[in-house]
Amino acid sequence: MTENTRIALVTGANQGIGRQIVTDLAAAGLTVLLTSRNLASGKAAAQGIDGDVHPIQLDVTDAASIGAAVTQVEQQFGRLDILVNNAAISRANGPASETLQDYIRRSRASLISVDEVRSIWETNVFGVIAVTQAFLPLLRRSKAARVVNVSSNLGSLGLLSPANPYRSTFNPGYGASKTALNAVTLAFSIDLEAEGIKVNAVTPGFTSTALNNYEGTETVQQGAAEAVRVALLGSEGPTGTFTASINEAQPW
Repeated sequence: MTENTRIALVTGANQGIGRQIVTDLAAAGLTVLLTSRNLASGKAAAQGIDGDVHPIQLDVTDAASIGAAVTQVEQQFGRLDILVNNAAISRANGPASETLQDYIRRSRASLISVDEVRSIWETNVFGVIAVTQAFLPLLRRSKAARVVNVSSNLGSLGLLSPANPYRSTFNPGYGASKTALNAVTLAFSIDLEAEGIKVNAVTPGFTSTALNNYEGTETVQQGAAEAVRVALLGSEGPTGTFTASINEAQPW
């Protein structure tokens, strides 16, 4: 790593969209910190990626884990230029083989358990707040810090018209957690705008990953593209936006 090499950290990056974001950022010449709850899984994922990739243990729901990751990044790299909050879960209960349709039926507002909602929000919302706050001191050492929150168009209240075929999938768990994440994105973008730290949300689309039992219709390459584009924004780039691939504005 040279002094001018940008340093990016991606949460939940041992598989799926997160791993593809790491792959693409490394291909662009960045030093990329691939984080995962399980360090062994992170190491295995990093071995198959070309470029300067470093696996780091990070559980976004564990304060001690977050603190240890911040300390490690500070000691090894001294700063952070790009933070991609990708880690997310869609469910906390149910069998691993559960189909998307079965999950949609049991996660309706009248049926989903409050405990499951709490678990989902702990990762998708509170984890993002905790990780972003913890890494802010290192982001402030960057000349052009960026925060990218991987959201979902399922969280867009502006898209919940009766004509939307996915309207019935909106629930207090995953869907509402992404609505909250969008609000959190705006809150951070407003707070940090004066410091020049750009904070944006992106939706990867219906990507085939473990999140939806691999029932998505787009590839991980397609799903990662907008997050990578926004992470690499120049000084002229916006803040406080919610976009889909490629640079397609989404309603909040």
